[in-house]
Amino acid sequence: MADVTLPSLGESVTEGIITRWMKNVGDIVERDEPLFEISTDKVDSELPSPAAGVLLKIMANEGDTVGVGAVVAVIGELDGAAPAAAPAEAPTAPTAATPAQAKAAPAPSAAASGGLDKGVVTSPVVRRILNDGGVDPRALQGTGPGGAITRRDAEAAVANGPTDDVPVALTPGLRRMAQHMVESVRTSPHGFVAVEVDASVFAILDAVGRTTSDGTPINDEALVALAAVRALAEFDFFNATLAGDDLIIHRTINLGFVRSLQPAGMLVPVVHAAGGLTLRAMAHRLADLSTRVESRKLSTDDLLGGTFSLLAAPTPSTLVAMPLLIQPNVAALSVGAVRHAPVVVVRDGVEVVEVGRRLVLGLSFDHRVADPSSAAKYLERVGELLASIDVNAER
Repeated sequence: MADVTLPSLGESVTEGIITRWMKNVGDIVERDEPLFEISTDKVDSELPSPAAGVLLKIMANEGDTVGVGAVVAVIGELDGAAPAAAPAEAPTAPTAATPAQAKAAPAPSAAASGGLDKGVVTSPVVRRILNDGGVDPRALQGTGPGGAITRRDAEAAVANGPTDDVPVALTPGLRRMAQHMVESVRTSPHGFVAVEVDASVFAILDAVGRTTSDGTPINDEALVALAAVRALAEFDFFNATLAGDDLIIHRTINLGFVRSLQPAGMLVPVVHAAGGLTLRAMAHRLADLSTRVESRKLSTDDLLGGTFSLLAAPTPSTLVAMPLLIQPNVAALSVGAVRHAPVVVVRDGVEVVEVGRRLVLGLSFDHRVADPSSAAKYLERVGELLASIDVNAER
């Protein structure tokens, strides 16, 4: 037999939450086959089986927090016999429903008997009204004789909608995000400034092609990230950390990119040493990070060391978003969606209105180290550098 233990998951990581078992007790497993998922403060991972055989026992439920080195399962040798049935003591736990799933799930009373449980006395008319309206009669206090539910009670309940609350457990990703964001707001007095900048460079990018010379895709985020990094050379106090009464300015720019996780939560993988990158190099680094986020192949090192972060537009219609600071950073850039807009330009000394492209940039900053004026000047400089990028030469 072989014990399955929670391995070391990186520096400073001492525990994790088991989010999903991929095998049941009695199942045959191969060595290095994904066995369960673990969520830690740094990264979510699929952990492989350390041995081949039969899964004899699961010793930690989905949702349990376990420490590094703890035994979470036992694998027995495969002797050719049919796998044993799951022992009665083996813990099992269904994965918590997402809010969308909970909303879509049928009410507890939806049964073959017409949706009513025994002990609730109603007339056929009342039953039909409640069933059609999706209301559980057990949640109602009738006004008829002996507490019976009348037709008017049923109609009022359906008109007001379901009244019973549905508790839905937060996912590990949401719990982890909540802890970080609450700590960020508690630590830093947040300020925020947004400016609109010229985005005609994206029309040039469309014209020359949105790929590098070797075929790597170039998205809007890569172009803005390049300008943001170059502007930090002039506004280095935004690439910094507070230590007591001292501002520690980092000479290396490690740019974190906010990535949404499904069904909920987020990660902030980091492009280390981003200063000096060309557009081609930035596109390569971002493509690699995005691939490993989707395949859940990020390492702990990929999530550590960020000194400045960037939040891309979450939807094509987002104009501006206010990111919370990723502690201990003192600034975070948000990028709105590039949009077509009427702009005034001068042609032969005459002002005319033409269709142009515009982009809203926002900066969240720690009010202990900066003010709205310096934040706005930084954003304006990002816009100037964005417009000056020679996309054809750098791709």
